Amino acid sequence: MNKLNEFLAEAISFTEWPMFVLLIGGGLFLVIYSRFLPYRYFKHALDITKGKYDDKHAQGDVSSLQALSAAVAATVGLGNISGVAIAIHDGGPGVVFWIWVTAIIGMCIKFYSCSLSIMFRGRDSDGNLQGGPMFYITQGLGTKAKPLAVFFSVAGLFGFLGVFTANQFTETFMSVVMPNETIAALGDFNWKLGVGFTLAIVSSFVIFGGLKNIAKVATAIVPFMVMVYLLAVIGVMVTNAGQILPSLKLILVEAWNVKTVVTGGFWGLIILGVRRAMFSNEAGLGSAPMYHGQSKNDEPIREGLVAMLGPFIDTILVCTFTAVVLILSGAYLQEGSGIVMTLNAFNAALGSWGGVLLMVIVSAFAISTLFTYSYYGVKSLSYLTNAKIGKWYNVYFVVMIVFAAVASLDLVKNLIDLSYALMVIPNMIAVLLLAPKVNKEAKIYFQKLRSEHG
Repeated sequence: MNKLNEFLAEAISFTEWPMFVLLIGGGLFLVIYSRFLPYRYFKHALDITKGKYDDKHAQGDVSSLQALSAAVAATVGLGNISGVAIAIHDGGPGVVFWIWVTAIIGMCIKFYSCSLSIMFRGRDSDGNLQGGPMFYITQGLGTKAKPLAVFFSVAGLFGFLGVFTANQFTETFMSVVMPNETIAALGDFNWKLGVGFTLAIVSSFVIFGGLKNIAKVATAIVPFMVMVYLLAVIGVMVTNAGQILPSLKLILVEAWNVKTVVTGGFWGLIILGVRRAMFSNEAGLGSAPMYHGQSKNDEPIREGLVAMLGPFIDTILVCTFTAVVLILSGAYLQEGSGIVMTLNAFNAALGSWGGVLLMVIVSAFAISTLFTYSYYGVKSLSYLTNAKIGKWYNVYFVVMIVFAAVASLDLVKNLIDLSYALMVIPNMIAVLLLAPKVNKEAKIYFQKLRSEHG
């Protein structure tokens, strides 16, 4: 395990700069190239999400709201609670600023990538309508670009495993529910194994139900769990109101600390923020287009605007609230896994019941993240083989939940960071090359919108 972890860490060092250039450099190019269009139509995006422009005759399997809920279910999860804690612990409060910057850029990236997911839809071997990077790469750029689609899908077989979620859920359960004497009686490893098996079984009930089942459950759980979490962190902030502004000030001041102790110095701080933001909202990764490509929507720009809301919800809102709680409580200065740091912050602010509340929230986050991630993996394997073989990814996925429960946090974190960096490369190359097609479609869409509504 140690050798595997060392190999992953070494591989990450070779991929972080291409990932950074494509994600931030490419993302900034899209922001300027779009003339800030996605941000200017934020209200219109909200109206689309409410169903104001739904077309019951459009192709697809789920509504735009269901697609957004499923995509957000994969992103508003333990990455927003645990991932932020790990980032602040490793890089200090200043890393949050770079998470914000990446999220704002990510909104534009999602606009382009998810517009493409509707523009270039394909069908799998069973004849079902599909969308995602592998389809807009091959249909938008041509068959000569198929190696990029294959590269993306292979990386997705590892990147879409729910290992981080399973690992951090197990840590939360062990910290909140299990007394130390009970753990000592059967052993730490045995308890983690038991939690992993239980989580795998519960996830299986939804995972093997297919896309529509996943979308329905996500639509029911996501809005509720986000609201409960936001209310909880607002409660923490209200009880520590005097520390909110100093915490935000610390984020802004430390963001420009050129003498930071982060490995890699100032640039290391920025790259850490980019990594954690990508883990939080997946902008540029290519996962969200897989769900949005299934939407009952024949207007690419409309779907792109809905998808743009994802990074705003899961990073600008949820991650910021988590960061403020961690900083004002001082929990980020403690040693431990990301989720344990957040748990300590809740306990410090709300008392012992704060940990119980976090356990309930984490349980909902964990389940929703796991069943949405499994679907991404199925699509990756289906593209590489066929739809029937693709369904077997779920078996592999469930087995890896058990493995992740007993694995070290460093191993899990490195596996995800490497896989994500490898997925960003082919996806962002395709998005940047196909951006002119999105701009052309956007011009037609908004001209039509203005003529219809004045």
